[in-house]
Amino acid sequence: MTGKERMLAALNREAPDRLPCSIHQWQPYHLQTYMNGMDELEAFRAVGLDAAIPFCEGMEQMWVPRDPDAPDLSPDWRIEPLVVSSDPDDTVVRYTVTTPEGDLSYATGTNRYTTWITERLIKDPERDLDLIEKYMPVPRLDQGRITEVYDRIGDAGILRGFVWGEQAGCWQHACCLYGEEPMIFAAIDTPDWVHRLLEVLLAKKLRFIEESLDGARFDLIETGGGAGSSTVISPAMHEEFCLPYARRVHDACHAVGQKVTYHTCGGMMPLLDLIAANGCDASETLSPPGVGGDVTDLAEIKRRIGDQVALIGGMNQFQVLKQGTPEDVRAEVHRLFEAAGPGGGYICSACDHFFEAPPENLKAFADAGRECVY
Repeated sequence: MTGKERMLAALNREAPDRLPCSIHQWQPYHLQTYMNGMDELEAFRAVGLDAAIPFCEGMEQMWVPRDPDAPDLSPDWRIEPLVVSSDPDDTVVRYTVTTPEGDLSYATGTNRYTTWITERLIKDPERDLDLIEKYMPVPRLDQGRITEVYDRIGDAGILRGFVWGEQAGCWQHACCLYGEEPMIFAAIDTPDWVHRLLEVLLAKKLRFIEESLDGARFDLIETGGGAGSSTVISPAMHEEFCLPYARRVHDACHAVGQKVTYHTCGGMMPLLDLIAANGCDASETLSPPGVGGDVTDLAEIKRRIGDQVALIGGMNQFQVLKQGTPEDVRAEVHRLFEAAGPGGGYICSACDHFFEAPPENLKAFADAGRECVY
């Protein structure tokens, strides 16, 4: 089988020729520091892993530092950055969003590894939500460019896409705009406002799916996000504020022919039945405690929901891929295969992003996958 065939078989909950092995989004820092500046596809080929390439062009998240000369998506939602600090280890950018009825603002921090939000967009809940509903634009992807990337990947693996937003899930997106703790308090104190915010974001996501994902040559669309995990909110809160919105997003993706993976980077064990109920085709990231999750028995997940969804993840990218030896990596791949591999439907993948991992460990990861045959 080719890498693409192998991964698609697993996503269909079938048994491929051997265990597919991949990673979740190669980071620019690692490519530059450890892979001699290769692009993602070149790096996958160099270490022998099955490719899973994210398509992000035209999907730049609002809070990612943007080109000051780039055109705004809408004249009614104009974003102007102000660089407060250009230190590559401590970049600070403040943004002003101008709308016909008032301004909004947010800020980000960036180092050589990643970018994070330091000031949330929503400060006045009622007024700012009105502006978001009226004026926040929804990007439209260039399907011709998607096809070009898809064709370049070829048989090496799959092309992954996203539902628009700072995070793909409605609750998770809202947490980026307002903050996790404020959202949790609002869910308790003003649940009607929270549902209104989620409905506003949902409407925009459904529009994105209809306009950009219908006919787009993606193999898998990522939804969800860490703020919906059980290490952030309770199962009851997930059931009220995540499940119904995720289901509508997934139904819309399926209606335009797209498969969906639901991403929970964090705790997921108390949410397994809810994840299976949201209509996703695959569940990731199967994170162990060492990377902030709660998965200590991958076989339990396989038993409980493996007949309903494919599984992606499980590989500890810190203590194993980064800090372990090639022998440690090989042993972990075999352990994960024994737990989640029976019957197929499993892609062994790094649970989430990593920045420091020796190439020899990534090669050992790929080599071990070839040993795990069906």
